Amino acid sequence: MSGHHWPSPGGLFAPLWPLLTRIPFAPDFASLDFLSSGLDLRTASGQHLSFVPPPLDGLAYETRIWVRGEVATRAGNWHDFFNALVWLSFPLSKAALNARHAGALAVQGTGRGSERDALTHFDECGVVVVSSDPSLLALLRNFEWRALFWERRDELGRALRCFVFGHATYEQLLRPFRGLTAKALLYEVSEDWLWRRPPLAQLADLDRRLAGELDGGLHLQPRAFHPLPLMGLPGVTLDSDSASYYDDQWQFRSGRGGRGV
Repeated sequence: MSGHHWPSPGGLFAPLWPLLTRIPFAPDFASLDFLSSGLDLRTASGQHLSFVPPPLDGLAYETRIWVRGEVATRAGNWHDFFNALVWLSFPLSKAALNARHAGALAVQGTGRGSERDALTHFDECGVVVVSSDPSLLALLRNFEWRALFWERRDELGRALRCFVFGHATYEQLLRPFRGLTAKALLYEVSEDWLWRRPPLAQLADLDRRLAGELDGGLHLQPRAFHPLPLMGLPGVTLDSDSASYYDDQWQFRSGRGGRGV
């Protein structure tokens, strides 16, 4: 199978490149079977992972993954297709998320609670931001969007990268829109890691780190994540080629405000 043309605004599909270059850009089971064949991906409960049409068995989505290793995946559905690709790209982290969901369900029943809310937020819309320049991460933390995206624009390509995790975010990036925001975890890395570490090795490093943090009980509150307006990143929209674009205070807010992220 060979890759077809597919969008990657601002290079944000980079974590999926090793997979997407091997398949047609279409949400189908044949591609998922092809990509997962020969892999022994497992849940934290030790179940072999598989992608199956949604069964009518009454089990909750996360419970089914935990007890059977079955990820309910709708045919022809981009949302579920990207979810499967993230499982193949971040298998340890996705397994750790599922383990947390399963544990919370065992205690709380079907109620969500703040822990499951946080897990779902990151699962759907998460991004890992890495930078070898801590001052860039500080600008992000402090909502200084013009300084980050415009005044330090040339430095972003050299010292900062975004690894999208959320499958809903990948689906939204098919048609980026004003206000598209991700929920970010911020990691400082070395220049050597950023420029000399092969992309697949970087992905594996981040997967291990994130999974370890989730296993250790981190990132379990919705406000643990930093809002990141993806439309401000160079290349996501041509509108960002103008400094005046960053005058949009609805999109580039000075604080969390009422956005709810």
